Amino acid sequence: MRSTPDAPTAPASARRARAPKADSQLRPLPLPSAQLLRGQNVVEIDHNGAIYRLQATRLGKLILTK
Repeated sequence: MRSTPDAPTAPASARRARAPKADSQLRPLPLPSAQLLRGQNVVEIDHNGAIYRLQATRLGKLILTK
């Protein structure tokens, strides 16, 4: 649909307010823990040169340690 010269346009401030949020402002999608653990109880994660351990407990909780 094309706009006509007679059609009112929103002010620039209103157009900015409706712009989609930047990626940094969007909520991240949840990642299932089963996808990280892949059937194991413990996985090690290398992050910025440090090793972290993500462990699933018998009660179904997760523990992240350095």
